[in-house]
Amino acid sequence: MTTPAELLVEAFSRVPETVARAVDGLSEDQLASRPAAGANTLAWLAWHIARGQDSQIAALAGSEQVWTADGWVERFGLPFPAEALGYGMSRDDVGRVRASAELLNGYLGAVHERTVAYLHTLSAEDFETVVDEAWDPPVTVGVRLVSILDDCVQHAGQAGYARGVLFFNR
Repeated sequence: MTTPAELLVEAFSRVPETVARAVDGLSEDQLASRPAAGANTLAWLAWHIARGQDSQIAALAGSEQVWTADGWVERFGLPFPAEALGYGMSRDDVGRVRASAELLNGYLGAVHERTVAYLHTLSAEDFETVVDEAWDPPVTVGVRLVSILDDCVQHAGQAGYARGVLFFNR
């Protein structure tokens, strides 16, 4: 029998693969280009996927984010506070996210490993634990995990689409 945790591991495992297909083989300049004026860049999308997942999984697990714990913040050297996730960033800030495909994939891979490790700690009952009572109905661990995954999958799809628009439709 497949457990909820095993299903989520399978689903989350598709995100790094999708992002790698979108960014691999591209230069930093290509990753920083936009498919349209004001659109998100491939670099920003890949970074934001990892940052959002990292931040939210760390909050659920009660652990430090991979971003700071494992020195990714220094490796990226972005001109933002360490807690920046990409939410609400201006067009100019989006353009300031510059990184190699190797760095983007490395960080997302490290976040993915932490996510999988966390998921393996959960029992079926843990998915019912309420983590946010500000909503009606209150948000459980299971609902939060689906929300994190949904955000990652949407942005990964956007990255794949952006790559196609930028480099294959000319």
